[in-house]
Amino acid sequence: MEFQDTTGAPQGPAASDQRQHAGLALLRRFTKTVADVILPPSCVGCQSRLAGHDTLCPACWRQIDFIRAPLCDTLGIPLPYDTGAPLISAAAVAHPPDFGRARAAGLYSGLLRDMIHDLKYRDTHHGRRLFGRWLAEAGRELIADCDVIVAIPLARRRMLIRRFNQSQILAHEVARLTGKPSAPLALVRTRATRSQVGLSRGERERNVSGAFAVRPGQTAQIAGKAILLIDDVITTGATASAAARVLKRAGAARVDVLALAIAGDTPVSS
Repeated sequence: MEFQDTTGAPQGPAASDQRQHAGLALLRRFTKTVADVILPPSCVGCQSRLAGHDTLCPACWRQIDFIRAPLCDTLGIPLPYDTGAPLISAAAVAHPPDFGRARAAGLYSGLLRDMIHDLKYRDTHHGRRLFGRWLAEAGRELIADCDVIVAIPLARRRMLIRRFNQSQILAHEVARLTGKPSAPLALVRTRATRSQVGLSRGERERNVSGAFAVRPGQTAQIAGKAILLIDDVITTGATASAAARVLKRAGAARVDVLALAIAGDTPVSS
């Protein structure tokens, strides 16, 4: 029961809750104001001043080649026309991947390529929340169908050098935004591989063949589940296919792939 004092203000537990919520809201506004003074909001792409965090200025937005329908239902690459039905590209027919479907936010070019390089090689993580939103949008149907999110892992030596796995950072953001569970320890690299940069499709496939395994004790996270693999860039699909084969052998019901960008003229992995 609420009581009112002579001024008409509510009293009792409800009034106490209102005051507590108002105090928390005031504290959040104050904290945000202080944070904005210490670290003013800026464009993730060019660092120009903005009104809010985790976004791009209009000039940088125009430099991102976002992938929109129509696209190949298997590889996620853009197609020139829409028939109103699911389409399979010639590339998917010529080189069928071991995963089910791939999607990416944009093409690996221009500003998006620079931003991924900043994340991957320059330890610059201030774009992670923006990247997470892009991935959640680009992979909406794949996320809806998945049971668990798994990131493409780094080799131990590369992990020690970088101190982070950019794909795991992206996977964490997708899981945080969508509420989907993740299995960060499920997949491991069993050996170091050469950099995929500059390798042909066949060289990439040989380079990553047998390079992944499901970690002992993690099979229950995979068996019977629809897995969503997260990577930063898809180039030929070799890395994603190698990981998908291992996950399927561990009992995964299906494996789809979601990346920030698709690269190359034969755009289906890092």
